[in-house]
Amino acid sequence: MVTPDMPSFMALPIARSKAELEGAQAAIIGAPYVANAGGMYCGVPATDWLAGPKRVRQQSARYPSGYVQDLDVDVFEHLKVMDFGDAAIPDDANYRPNAENILQAQAAVEQKVNEALDVGAVPIVLGQNSPCGSYAIAKPIAERARGNVGMISFDTHWDSNPIDRLTKDPRIAGSSNWKAKCYELHPNFTVRNLVEIGERGMLEPRARVDDYRRRGIHFYPMWRIRTELGIEGLCREMRHAYEGTEAVYVHYDMDVLGGAGPMPGDVLGELVEPIGMTDFEVIRCALEIGKRGFTGASFICIPPNSAAAYRVIAYVIMFMLAGMALKKVGRA
Repeated sequence: MVTPDMPSFMALPIARSKAELEGAQAAIIGAPYVANAGGMYCGVPATDWLAGPKRVRQQSARYPSGYVQDLDVDVFEHLKVMDFGDAAIPDDANYRPNAENILQAQAAVEQKVNEALDVGAVPIVLGQNSPCGSYAIAKPIAERARGNVGMISFDTHWDSNPIDRLTKDPRIAGSSNWKAKCYELHPNFTVRNLVEIGERGMLEPRARVDDYRRRGIHFYPMWRIRTELGIEGLCREMRHAYEGTEAVYVHYDMDVLGGAGPMPGDVLGELVEPIGMTDFEVIRCALEIGKRGFTGASFICIPPNSAAAYRVIAYVIMFMLAGMALKKVGRA
């Protein structure tokens, strides 16, 4: 048990220090932070969002082993994976947010991510909002890489506004602008190695999308996936994140599921959009990412109050790890 009401992910051993994490190939880290004002986020109570990392761990406890029947591989026979607990996010960041305590929360996640990277473990962060569930993972990866860094991003929104809408502080890589901060502050995050998946509809101004296209983005809206590429074609396109890069960061904003997938879209409040990815599509992509390899991954906008949605996250993590295991034994 990580805490009295929270088991470790998949009943894995718990590392309570960097020394205990030595030898692990992957580390599960919790980053329970929610960007909110007045106790609500996108029409859903902030406390429901905040429980996401715990709920994923709780739902993972229903699975008795690391054996993935679909792929005939027992992940934990080939990989040492540990639960590295939660980042020490101050309560004020969640309940009385301002720029200073949000930066403290971000630093707490960065510390855990850096400790995992120090010992050669891939950090997999169960977050909820930015910066703690996105930029706080991307930043350490970029700072350590001597070469270019690719990104594979699953999202409904571009998250590239000019400034954080909650704090209006240029230091904050918030829910609406964290991706812009990656490319503003880290020159080795290269847009030509950004594989952007899932945005759709009328949510962005044309100028923003055109700007990323001019800079060389590989953009796969849901319409193109469904009418032209298919999921296998999309998996092949992930190569662009790896061409000429030293590291790859994987970002899952689970509002990409939108109105599709295993749960009613409306659990996402104001974030639900039609033509969402299905659970299978996200999980299939996760397997491909695991086979190709990745430096770190994180999850935000974990749909609240849906056992099925929490299980999707467990599947995504396990299929990424299964891809790593299959590669290790020469079956990728």
